[in-house]
Amino acid sequence: MELNRRTVIAGAAAAGIAATTLGTGSAEAASGGKKPVKSLFGKLADGTKIYSWALENGGTRLKVLSWGGIVQSLEIPDRHGRYANVSLGFDNIEDYVAKTPYFGALIGRYGNRIAKGQFTLDGKSYQLSVNDGVNSLHGGVKGFDKRVWDIEPFTKGSDVGLVLHYTSIDGEMGYPGTLKSKVTYTLTKHGDWRIDYEATTDKATVVNLTSHVYWNLAGEGSGTIEDHELTIAAGRYTPTDTGLIPTGELATVHGTPFDFRKTKTIGRDIRDGHVQQVQAKGYDHNWVLDKGITAKPQHVATLRDPRSGRTLKIATDQPGLQFYSGNFLDGTLTGTGGRTYRQGDALCLETQHFPDSPNHANFPSTVLRPGQTYKTTTVHTFSA
Repeated sequence: MELNRRTVIAGAAAAGIAATTLGTGSAEAASGGKKPVKSLFGKLADGTKIYSWALENGGTRLKVLSWGGIVQSLEIPDRHGRYANVSLGFDNIEDYVAKTPYFGALIGRYGNRIAKGQFTLDGKSYQLSVNDGVNSLHGGVKGFDKRVWDIEPFTKGSDVGLVLHYTSIDGEMGYPGTLKSKVTYTLTKHGDWRIDYEATTDKATVVNLTSHVYWNLAGEGSGTIEDHELTIAAGRYTPTDTGLIPTGELATVHGTPFDFRKTKTIGRDIRDGHVQQVQAKGYDHNWVLDKGITAKPQHVATLRDPRSGRTLKIATDQPGLQFYSGNFLDGTLTGTGGRTYRQGDALCLETQHFPDSPNHANFPSTVLRPGQTYKTTTVHTFSA
């Protein structure tokens, strides 16, 4: 029998069940909102201090770094109230700087890939930083994930959270315009994690912000996610070339391994040999959400680990969802729990506009102009 989240938390509190992974507080303590706690996480080579912020509310525990706005850990209970960190990451700043494949990071200015790092806007061509073969990925060599964010904690009613600020100057990584970004992480009284993105510019530019959490609902370092069950409300996806750049086609998922309209395990079709999977070494594609762009977040995906019962539901107002099955994890990275991460040990579900949109007129526009405000929201709801 599936239990709702509040029943799990209450039961765990009554039994005095403690955390089993990161942290040692009881589920009872975690179920109430607390003022965010700041601590020193480490220092960059130039002496810049990087801080960690710890938040607890509604049974969810979140740790965020000022480096890259990174989610360093996210702990939730299973059906028995036992906690695990379900987000991949490191326990030190040095690994985040030198090695990270965007673990838990805020991504900008442009999430995903832009072909050859080039686009034309209002008749002017721009060359971006190239860092993925000949293409630009996640904002270039030094995107938002490799910047120090200013962070302000808040408590508002029954919510707790952090407001993150970063200003990207005109020409940074090749992008036009000074972009002022504000991202708000909120933990609600029910344990939902909400992300609100905002940005303004003084020149026409392109913007596509997202979060790059690597999920394993069985717990980070616990092994493959191929037995996780996934549903995506999308009848189409964007096929890519060998460089993982969209061809421009909006292809049907019907009759392909990309059909997640009905719940199935991630591993069921991952080795079917479809040319798109061979190129990507698994899933690394944008799903065209049936709902399109919406005024408010709508439910678009559900991820569940049948062993623990932990379930993640994602709601967004964005038109696309990038599902990446951890294809390039190769056993060379050791995470927070002291275990190595191998191929398929986690997955990403990135809510966003489509990859390479500036070069495809048939894709929803990612252009932001002076006087406009970029706004988008994604909500993560957890249960067991």
